[in-house]
Amino acid sequence: MPHSARSSDPIQTPFHLEDEATYQAWRKQKLANYPTTIEQLLVSVKDPRHLTSEEYAAIQTRVQKANMAIYISETGSDPDPEIPLALGRQFGARELNHNWLSDDTGLTSLKVAAEGVRQQYIPYSNRAIKWHTDGYYNRPEQQIHSLLLHCVESAGKGGENALLDHEIAYILLRDRDPSFISALMGPEVMTIPPRMNQGEVARQEETGPVFSIMPCGNLHMRYTIRTRHVIWSEDPLTRQALDALSEILHSDSPYIFRGRLEAGMGLISNNILHDRTAFTDDEQGVRHLYRARYYDRLKGTGIEQYI
Repeated sequence: MPHSARSSDPIQTPFHLEDEATYQAWRKQKLANYPTTIEQLLVSVKDPRHLTSEEYAAIQTRVQKANMAIYISETGSDPDPEIPLALGRQFGARELNHNWLSDDTGLTSLKVAAEGVRQQYIPYSNRAIKWHTDGYYNRPEQQIHSLLLHCVESAGKGGENALLDHEIAYILLRDRDPSFISALMGPEVMTIPPRMNQGEVARQEETGPVFSIMPCGNLHMRYTIRTRHVIWSEDPLTRQALDALSEILHSDSPYIFRGRLEAGMGLISNNILHDRTAFTDDEQGVRHLYRARYYDRLKGTGIEQYI
């Protein structure tokens, strides 16, 4: 069953502000040998549906360090939905978030919608998508803890992603001012208004924190930089924290990785911060990605390796 990202359990975790010693020890290990280029996140695999032990270990090592890995497979433009689904299962991701616009498989086919209700939503357009974590509008017990993207075909032009480990975002903010973390952990920091459908509530209003600590002690982040359809707390400290986060996301930080998924490539992550540039479909390519959102965190990639 889906589980909550919010917890008050007294578990040792570097994300409690009052435990500075644990934080500093974790921070030192986290930043040691942290990737400095997107190439360090890449793993070549033959078939994501059946990873070898070496391929699995290479992906897990990168996710353990940076909460993400990018695989380059030999499947090319094969549209088999089992490619991302089977990969997810190998890392313990089984509880798919079947959203109302997903396919029967539970995957979401991200491509430009020429007609229908999908036209109303940015993921089904060729427009840019600003920084966010997935499922930030979900209920507390249905937060998204891991995200997979698999590319069947890339666009003729554009469609690059920027990626930032949410734990790195936490470090950069806490190092700047620990009170920023306290503010963004407030229970009423961010509100997503209800989604209406023909005058009726199709998705209820959701209010909650940006940063929260899972029962197992891992960090969860719920965030969007967009300004429409989101209501932020007017607390001055919260606004300062959000401005600081925005500065980080718009900077040339070495912790932000940029690149484009090509056919057969994919991103496996613990729901990191990401964006997408605008793109153009043409005779060179019509963009089609599968997206899988899970209530599970990828197994063996949490703070247990540090604590």
